[in-house]
Amino acid sequence: MRRLYQLFLTLLTLFLTIALFSVITITSAHFYLEPKLPKIDVLKDIQLQVPLRVYSTDNKLLAVFGEKKREPVLYDEIPERLIQAVISAEDDNFFHHPGVDYKGILRAIVHLIKTGTKGQGGSTITMQVARNFFLSRKKTYMRKINEIFLSLKIEKELSKQEIMALYMNKIYLGHRSYGVAAAAKVYYGKTLSDLSLEQYAMIAGLPKAPSKYNPVSNPKRATERRDYVLSRMFKLDYISQEQYNLAIKTVDNAEIHSPEIEVEAPYIAEMVRAQMVEQYSDEAYTKGFNVYTSISGKMQTAANQALRLGLMTYEHRHGYKGVLGHYDLIANTPILEQLDLLNSFKPLGHLRPALVTSIIELPPETDAKKNDKKKKQENTQYAQILLKDGSTASLSWKHIKWAQKYINDRRMGKKPKKIEDVFKIGDVIFVEQLKNTEYALAQLPEASAALVSLNPQNGAVNALTGGYDYYHSKFNRVIQAKRQPGSNFKPFIYSAALNKGYTTATLINDAPVVFKDSYLEGFWRPDNYSGKFFGPTRLRKGLIKSRNLVSIRILRDIGINYAIDYVQRFGFMASELPKNLSLALGSATLTPIQIARGYAILANGGYDIKPWFIERIEDPHHSIIFTQEHTSVCSKDYPAEKCPEDESLHAPRVLEEDNVFLMTSIMRDVITHGTGRKALKLGRKDLAGKTGTTNDQLDAWFSGFNRQVMATAWVGFDTPRSLGRLEFGGTAALPIWMKFMEVALKDTPEQPLVEPENIVTVKIDSETGLLASGSSKKTQYEFFIEGTEPERTPIESGSQTSSGSNTEAVTEELF
Repeated sequence: MRRLYQLFLTLLTLFLTIALFSVITITSAHFYLEPKLPKIDVLKDIQLQVPLRVYSTDNKLLAVFGEKKREPVLYDEIPERLIQAVISAEDDNFFHHPGVDYKGILRAIVHLIKTGTKGQGGSTITMQVARNFFLSRKKTYMRKINEIFLSLKIEKELSKQEIMALYMNKIYLGHRSYGVAAAAKVYYGKTLSDLSLEQYAMIAGLPKAPSKYNPVSNPKRATERRDYVLSRMFKLDYISQEQYNLAIKTVDNAEIHSPEIEVEAPYIAEMVRAQMVEQYSDEAYTKGFNVYTSISGKMQTAANQALRLGLMTYEHRHGYKGVLGHYDLIANTPILEQLDLLNSFKPLGHLRPALVTSIIELPPETDAKKNDKKKKQENTQYAQILLKDGSTASLSWKHIKWAQKYINDRRMGKKPKKIEDVFKIGDVIFVEQLKNTEYALAQLPEASAALVSLNPQNGAVNALTGGYDYYHSKFNRVIQAKRQPGSNFKPFIYSAALNKGYTTATLINDAPVVFKDSYLEGFWRPDNYSGKFFGPTRLRKGLIKSRNLVSIRILRDIGINYAIDYVQRFGFMASELPKNLSLALGSATLTPIQIARGYAILANGGYDIKPWFIERIEDPHHSIIFTQEHTSVCSKDYPAEKCPEDESLHAPRVLEEDNVFLMTSIMRDVITHGTGRKALKLGRKDLAGKTGTTNDQLDAWFSGFNRQVMATAWVGFDTPRSLGRLEFGGTAALPIWMKFMEVALKDTPEQPLVEPENIVTVKIDSETGLLASGSSKKTQYEFFIEGTEPERTPIESGSQTSSGSNTEAVTEELF
């Protein structure tokens, strides 16, 4: 008995010694480590790595940039069911312990003593927060001690709700998703509040091992983990037996969901990204900036559709270049094998790859159904196609028969008579889905295009698409493609002429002229596209009909230096403009957005505006940190919606009001009876514009506007070559502009062209531009700046021209 008592005393002494030693050790460790622990205050203002998001002006998502997918949420925004699932899986005593699970730590110590190896256990949610925010992932005894002390400190300074919110937003949950809100979007394409019980359990099971228990990568293990979480929730009385039974029977439907881009605008999104990186460096991707652009969702979608339709129509005019590939299909090839054949073909733009699985011919109509025996029987064939998503569709002959064989940009082969003349079974082709849900044969356009629209009143970019498909070609033709605008540049020269004393009725001789080119040691013989010359031509008619010789003679008369100095009012740099007479034909190399700015200045009444596309920048909490300061037109006739109080932001006038009025009236005539007549189909009377085509049809342009919207469209090849013999600005570019403006101006009332006070209307002789007389064969009313109107009739003065006295060729120096 005495021995037992002595043994008891020995053990008690040993226990107390160990306890005392432990207390001293822990206390010493605390006093030693506590000053070195990080301050918890930083957690209250923690900056989580959140990607850059880009929005339209109507708050539609355009793009997301950043490695980590994260959407921070407040504690009150976290569904209670998800909190229950997380604490069931990770820390069921979270709301009651002081930050450390002593029992769990003791179990880990016992495991270490017994096995000599470190084991799992004792890691609370608070300890995970401490580790994720402050400590490394490396497993060491010192890190664990730091983790314990740091957790105790966190619990003293933060509420349980704050700790839970930090955990829910920080934790990594696989596939680049950080935080529960991001995981909900990535795996289920839903917000947190829209998830089901079993989906909450699936997400709650991920923190332990995001790869091992991933519902996409390892669905079997993920389901087992989910069911474990559900069983814990049932055991802790968070869910009923019935809810548990129903949940574990539900098959999980997780799959990777990309951010739900609401408006396709990758070119403008890239412009935003580049500017943000320039301003904020790599922090642009992690600070959670929300950038709101000037882009209109409606107009951007219209621009995309208009550009693609324009290029598809161009392709139809020039022939089919052939199928994407071919496979020998045997009868009854399993659909999965057929789908495998499409794996190497990717969708581009609105085009989808498809496998031709069969070609079927419907029986011909009976004689009773034929309307006319003489009428040629329409082809009744159609093709069955398989799409990458496993769906099938029919391709009727009417959507295939356009596909004459492409030979070159000027020639096509014979018209196909049957489907087999175009493609055969086993071929892989591109198709496009039409508005009526039918499919049509298509091909990736080789030609390129660009469209940009500005708000003339303040320079905001309404819409911008720099090519057919950004992911096929990231080259942004709106801001990077320097091309010759051709006749699209002429309005700027004509405006200069009006400013130097010309009138809309001034006669200019449309006659041959030869210039000696000292640089080329030869001669330059410009002519009109038609090859014809029309003699004395009024200035108005010269621009309406886009007469090259008229433009050249005007520039020669007003002087190249004067013209270059004047057109800088439209935003062009003198260094970009050729210092010779070819400037009259648009030989400068300029980008579409430069041309658009010049036309916007005409559209707004003559005020200098500069294009811009970032409206404001907000931080993750939606506090505004940047607002675009831009000039706005504040004229009495066309006031801006919100004219800035700061007068330095009032757009300065750079063109006289009467000059702009006369130019706009001429450019309206371009549409009513000039090279832009197709635009009459829009049914509006307030549109003005100008076509542009360069030599050999290398470039096709159309720029046009009313007071509310202006847009420039360009079509051409990235490596310049002819678009084809009959491809002009009015053929290739104008239809794109029209399709866009049809949407952009929908429900927008027309605005009449208001005459300035110093404009007078005079009846003139159409042939001479002088006052009409009784002997005038053809007359019309013309606008003049008061004091410049003609005072004599043709009988009183005889025929006259202002530039060039006859229709014979003259030779002059070019430079």
